[in-house]
Amino acid sequence: MDSILVKGNGALNGVIPIAGAKNACLTLMPATLLSEEPLTLTNAPRLSDIATMTQLLQSLGAEVAGLQEGKVLALSSLGPINHVADYEIVRKMRASNLVLGPLLAREGHAVVSLPGGCAIGARPMDLHIHGLEALGAEIELKDGYLHAKAKGGKLRGAQMTLRMASVGATENIMMAATLAKGTTVINNAAREPEIVDLAQCLRKMGAQIEGEGSSRIEIQGVDRLGGATHQVVTDRIELGTYMLAPAICGGEVELLGGRMHLVAAFAEKLDQAGVSVTETEAGLKVSRKGGRIRAVDVTTEPFPGFPTDLQAQMMALLCTAEGTSVLEEKIFENRFMHAPELLRMGAQIEVHGGTATVKGVEKLRGARVMATDLRASVSLILAGLAAEGETVVSRVYHLDRGYERVEEKFRGIGAHIERIKA
Repeated sequence: MDSILVKGNGALNGVIPIAGAKNACLTLMPATLLSEEPLTLTNAPRLSDIATMTQLLQSLGAEVAGLQEGKVLALSSLGPINHVADYEIVRKMRASNLVLGPLLAREGHAVVSLPGGCAIGARPMDLHIHGLEALGAEIELKDGYLHAKAKGGKLRGAQMTLRMASVGATENIMMAATLAKGTTVINNAAREPEIVDLAQCLRKMGAQIEGEGSSRIEIQGVDRLGGATHQVVTDRIELGTYMLAPAICGGEVELLGGRMHLVAAFAEKLDQAGVSVTETEAGLKVSRKGGRIRAVDVTTEPFPGFPTDLQAQMMALLCTAEGTSVLEEKIFENRFMHAPELLRMGAQIEVHGGTATVKGVEKLRGARVMATDLRASVSLILAGLAAEGETVVSRVYHLDRGYERVEEKFRGIGAHIERIKA
């Protein structure tokens, strides 16, 4: 397996272009299954997860082509459509379950393997299943596959309240409801920007959707959807990750395409820690206000709260803060697996259940560390940029799932970083 070599070398300065959102693109791609007409996605990120979703959609009978070096995805599901999503593809990525709703809506039946992905928590499918059952689907689990069919061959609108504001469940139900007969109301819906982006794309395809970005989404089913061209929203997690580079190392970095509303809660915590974040015409400009970073307490929450996907990276920053920080993880269990690796670099962290207490140290030391999941991998790179000496991060295959050309982007602002091929 490849590894990443990082050498701490002081302040970072320059410009980083932020890619389209991985989580948004992985949701938008299955929407092609809802229509026989072409769907074109621009500003697509070039990631291994996108390649996996491409492979899955192609196995279902869709055509997917990457144009302009993969920044544009041309999708078409004219048919015929295969309704079986195979384990060998689905196991690689959690978002594969997002073909379930579209397949049910268009074909009236679907067989989808239970998904895989990072080992950061159970992330059960029950919210997806209950939502689709409310729309009239009959679903049973057999041999690791969800076997689903719509009663009478077509889904029907319904009112429902999600037990948790799950992003994936909201997306699956939204897509299924676009072709259901009647009106669907999702209460306690997720409010993330990726939900808003999906609604905007579906509306371009002819769907009737209101309320996205709030906790109540209403969808009036239509008979068919058409084609569309849609620009994928900026990746707020990649944006937040690179915002931390000058915060940890000093210097000033401008993140092209960044917008404050995507990372408002995160930017507020950075401000409390002593980091300046200002909006420019082109994006966001980030720099340390001066002196040592101050300790802050962080609790992860659904949007618009502090994102769980930035918790590991924020911990890397707080490892060298002045004072003691408390990080509370309320979204996923088992999401402090990066803490033992940071300890190898001289950090002082104590983990008790869903809470991590971080006592800042003057300086981290380079070490050999191992990535445990996607966000943990980049948190160790950030820590390495601030550490004395060399840090080698192994098992970085996680990194390529969510960060486009990460070494190139870090080198563009003066970081000493290189990939060591296995």
